[in-house]
Amino acid sequence: MSGEAGKLNLNVDVIIPVYRPDRSFFRLIEKLEAQTVPIRHIIIMNTEEKYFEQLIYGTRFLEQHRQVTVHHLSKKEFDHGRTRARGVRKSDAEVFVMMTQDAMPADNRLIEALLAALAGERVAAAYARQLPAADAGPVETYMRSYNYPENSRIKSAEDLPQLGIKTYFCSNVCCAYRRDVYEELGGFVRHAIFNEDMIYAAGAIKAGYRIAYAADARVIHSHNYSCGQQFHRNFDLGVSQADHPEIFAGVPSEGEGIRSVKAAAAYLREQKQKRRLPGLFLQSGCKYAGYWLGKHYRKLPAGLVLRCTMNREYWDQEGRRRDVAKIDAARGYGKSEEETR
Repeated sequence: MSGEAGKLNLNVDVIIPVYRPDRSFFRLIEKLEAQTVPIRHIIIMNTEEKYFEQLIYGTRFLEQHRQVTVHHLSKKEFDHGRTRARGVRKSDAEVFVMMTQDAMPADNRLIEALLAALAGERVAAAYARQLPAADAGPVETYMRSYNYPENSRIKSAEDLPQLGIKTYFCSNVCCAYRRDVYEELGGFVRHAIFNEDMIYAAGAIKAGYRIAYAADARVIHSHNYSCGQQFHRNFDLGVSQADHPEIFAGVPSEGEGIRSVKAAAAYLREQKQKRRLPGLFLQSGCKYAGYWLGKHYRKLPAGLVLRCTMNREYWDQEGRRRDVAKIDAARGYGKSEEETR
């Protein structure tokens, strides 16, 4: 494996799950087509055909971009792990790059830099640096630099004592994978509400591989989430960790979360923006509340689970809602007082 991925003549495909794209999608495709390393296929896994058809109606998009293929699925079919795994099966490239529709390449060397990072000894995947968008708030801007610093790093099991859960950190916002390792490890988990990238990275590290953070591979990607959105997002994060104790039980996230809040608070003080501290603490509280409830979702009534999640369709797939309903029945939730006696 040593050095092989560094050869820039490897076949590369890009796979992008898409839902309700706007016109920035066209710019994303143009940016990918302008890369220094040619992309063979851009595989779009689109949720709900009508939205994509509305976007390209009256254009010659598919005629003008021959390397783009579009595969439609319903919202009920979408799953963070299975949808991406389906996209990978539609590719036979030696390297495939997972992206999201809101990640914009910062320059034309994104693919080149990801391939260079994959050249390391026993590197299974390489993820890009995320830069804040122009409209990012000060806390979001700081957190991009906190989670995606200027210096590259290759992580292995040896880093667990120092980095803890961040050893497994990896992001399908933009991440390149070696197909041979992906096939060896069994690919993405097929049923995941969230975190399919970290679950894969953890499995790779436990199998003796390494994960590369490629700071030279840059995409513009940030969000100004509301408190409610943070709550729902972190609830699903907690669910994903509860569903995979074999990975996350020994490396809890709480300590890293506290460190990040302290670091963000210090940054605001340094920037003389103390007035933003209450908002930071409120958002952090919403994130923790969502995360804590998600980790304990099996103890919650099914109705509350559905109100907390940001992905209701997940609970309809493969009997997940029925499983939660069985837990409810065992605890007497949803029954009248007479029925629970």
